[in-house]
Parts: sequence; C-alpha cells; structure tokens
Amino acid sequence: MDQTALNELIRRFFDAFVSGPDCEERLDALPELFIPQAVIVRTCGSEPLAYTVDEFIAPRRVLLTGGTLTDFREWALDGRFDIFGDIAHWYGAYAKEGRQDGVAFTGRGMKTIQFVRTAAGWRISAAAWDDERPGVVMS
Repeated sequence: MDQTALNELIRRFFDAFVSGPDCEERLDALPELFIPQAVIVRTCGSEPLAYTVDEFIAPRRVLLTGGTLTDFREWALDGRFDIFGDIAHWYGAYAKEGRQDGVAFTGRGMKTIQFVRTAAGWRISAAAWDDERPGVVMS
C-alpha cells in the first residue's frame, strides 16, 4: 500500500512537467504533493539553488506555458524506494525531452525525493536533482 501511494506521487510529480493540454491544471495540483515547508534544490554543476514549492513551480509554469518550450516531457527511469515507518526516499534516474525555441533537445539526470507520512497521506518533504553534463555522466 505504501509503495503504491509513493509510486503515484512520483508519477504525478513527473507528469506535472509535460507541456501542452492540461499543463496548467497539473501545475496547479503540484503543491498538494508537498508539505508546505518542503525544499527543492537544483545543483547541475553550479552553486546549489534552494526553492520553496511556489518558487520552484513559478518559472516552470512560465516555461511550460509560454510557447518557447514545446513538446516537453520529463519522466522517471529506474529508481528505488527505501521506506521505514513514516519516512521514505526515492533515488532514481530521469529523462527529459522537448523543443526550446524550435530546437530539439534531450537530457538525463538523477533525482532524490524524500517523503513523510502526514494525516493526509504521503507527501514530498524535499527533492534535489543534478543533470548530466561534461564530466558527470550516468552509466
């Protein structure tokens, strides 16, 4: 049961980052996947940048709905869960593809997502990611 609920959260998290129809609705629903105090961190070869949930969603909403980023999607690849009582962790690979200003691109990286069980069910308490780049390549 926990595994099913956590898999659903991972699916909904990645599904939020798909351009096109229903994108606004998926982004509007994204905050309910998180606890209000959650932190999201981007590394990607630069100084880590920490976001609140709203700070994380706002620029992605502009990108996904503004028309310059099209045919975009992001999805989970292989990953694993560790669950103990009311805490859980997913560590896994993900991929993305799309068109930025008409130019096709692809990418891959790793995400780590932490979960806590709340009265309303499992929620994301933290997430961080790093993308492939020269010198940092997934095997």
